[in-house]
Amino acid sequence: MLRRIPDRNIWLIYGAIFLLGLAYGIAISLTAVFLNDRGFTKSDIGLLASCFALGIALFSLPMDALIRRFSAKTTLVFSLVGYAAAVGAFPFLPGFAAIAAVRFLDGACSVGIWVSCETILLARSDRENKAFVTSLYAVSMALGYVLGPLCAPYIVAFSSMQAAFLLSCVISTVSAFLVLARLDRDLPGAAHGEAAAASGAEPPATSASILWRIKTACFATFAYGYFQASVVLFLPLYLMASKGVTLDQTIRIPAFFAVGMLAFSNVAGRIGDRRGHLFLMRVLGAIGTLMVLGFVYLNRYDVMCAVVLVAGATLASISPLSLALQGVVTAPRDYSRANSLYNVFYAAGMLLGPPLSSIIYERLSGVAMILHLAALWATFVVFTIVFAGDDPAARRGERGGLQAAA
Repeated sequence: MLRRIPDRNIWLIYGAIFLLGLAYGIAISLTAVFLNDRGFTKSDIGLLASCFALGIALFSLPMDALIRRFSAKTTLVFSLVGYAAAVGAFPFLPGFAAIAAVRFLDGACSVGIWVSCETILLARSDRENKAFVTSLYAVSMALGYVLGPLCAPYIVAFSSMQAAFLLSCVISTVSAFLVLARLDRDLPGAAHGEAAAASGAEPPATSASILWRIKTACFATFAYGYFQASVVLFLPLYLMASKGVTLDQTIRIPAFFAVGMLAFSNVAGRIGDRRGHLFLMRVLGAIGTLMVLGFVYLNRYDVMCAVVLVAGATLASISPLSLALQGVVTAPRDYSRANSLYNVFYAAGMLLGPPLSSIIYERLSGVAMILHLAALWATFVVFTIVFAGDDPAARRGERGGLQAAA
């Protein structure tokens, strides 16, 4: 790994994002319970989740301008501090309006962290290892997400929920100081863009042209955001109502998804770097679609756990591959704008998924809700076939085949 990733700044980002994932995991695992104990209704909790997603959606595009103006490092530091302030203030706020404002700030700072980290990683990784680098980024955050909820009950048992949120604030602050003190200021991608502009090379691409280049990556992250936000809310309800799964059993199911993602995403990154990112995304999407359909027809709990594990290994691994693909098809000077657009689609999926899934569940059935999620991934697979040429690896393969035929 050290030979493939010699830049210490990349490893520093992994450390910072692991700490952030740990802070996220502690806070997210307690947020719904804390709000419920405060007397908020389930509808209120859902609206507060929408405020978080709205913060992501509205601040995704402005992050490009902030990174260009102040640098990715500065944006990352301030976003980490902003998140720390939001999570630290959260348990002490008096009412819905104040909490909604803080949840919105939480989303805005979170997208600032993601776009900044992704810009730094894509700029500092070479063309042959982008999926490898982004997969380790996803693994670093996922490890924090897994460890955070495991630690949270012990923190609450020995102290209080307020203390757990404050600990999340402290961890995020430590992450901010780590980045501030150790991350190099100038990025190769930014320097490249400035050099290109000075030499009279092609100017930065327009947002429309960047979006056209990264459309398959954007569809992938939209589908994942839609799927992730919907499944977290409604899959447990469906399994308990239709499959006889107990509440304790449903609580364990997300762990299998995380294990699948942790076990395979780095392997997927290595394969994608060698064989083509979009091709592998298509294969993983097809397998994941079959896994989602499995929830309609399977009834044994142990088999469903295995299906969830494979779904995590496939569908969750698509996300770092899609990020790597956009790093390959866009110029370094356009990374911050591409990452901003990319996160807009992720936020759109998170915003649209729960309300549309709930409507389908309530008006039709839980089976229809599962089928529509499978249809979303099947549509993504078709999209990757139609636009297979978006991946430079596919174009190289076509040229190689023509040369061999000649």
